[in-house]
Amino acid sequence: MVGLGTLVNMVEIIIGATIGIIIKGGLKQRFQETVMHALGLAVLFIGASGALQGLYLVENQKLQTTNVMLMIVSLAIGAFIGEGIDIEARLERVGEFIKAKLKVKGEKGRNFVEGFVSSSLLFCIGAMAIIGSLRDGLSGDASMLYAKGFIDGTVAVFFASTLGIGVFFSVIPLGLYQGLITLSAKYVEPYLSEELITNISFIGSVLIFGIGINMIFGKKIKCGNLLPAVLVPIAYEFIKTWI
Repeated sequence: MVGLGTLVNMVEIIIGATIGIIIKGGLKQRFQETVMHALGLAVLFIGASGALQGLYLVENQKLQTTNVMLMIVSLAIGAFIGEGIDIEARLERVGEFIKAKLKVKGEKGRNFVEGFVSSSLLFCIGAMAIIGSLRDGLSGDASMLYAKGFIDGTVAVFFASTLGIGVFFSVIPLGLYQGLITLSAKYVEPYLSEELITNISFIGSVLIFGIGINMIFGKKIKCGNLLPAVLVPIAYEFIKTWI
């Protein structure tokens, strides 16, 4: 069944977040802060590893840099577009809207928006979300999304244990994002080269690194406003093809 991978991914996040909420009730504030910093370190290294794979390659037993200009241009253009649209603020308004509708207040509502925005960005950005959704749409092979769901669910345990119930609602943008890729896979597949997917994933890893920085040091980088950066490699590939 096409789309089953995304549905399972969503369910695994909900299960993980539920476990996290149960754990949260027994964690003191200092434990929550330390766990958040530990998660931030993990996210930093996940983002760094993906970014370094896109920035370096081995040729003739020597380490060579590549895609540096693509990274700079993607982030610069992405920042300009994202800041103009103010994606981060829009995501936060969605979080505030859900929070108001659910009438979440007090301790439960303290980190609601941060939990929603941070987990939404983390679960949606990355190679597994793109490649897994494409495989699901093209061949019905959802195995990569099942694996991603297990990872996301595990992360959701710790996110929810520190940031609360906002993590539950990250399944909404996740479902829309991966579902759209899955449904459009057959139409966009002829235009997707392995290099393009690699470049999109590489830029996404840089943004994941930024999320890790925010988790450790507080909100320093508007990662939501950098989201259009992952689309710049598509324009780059198009221009390169026609020049």
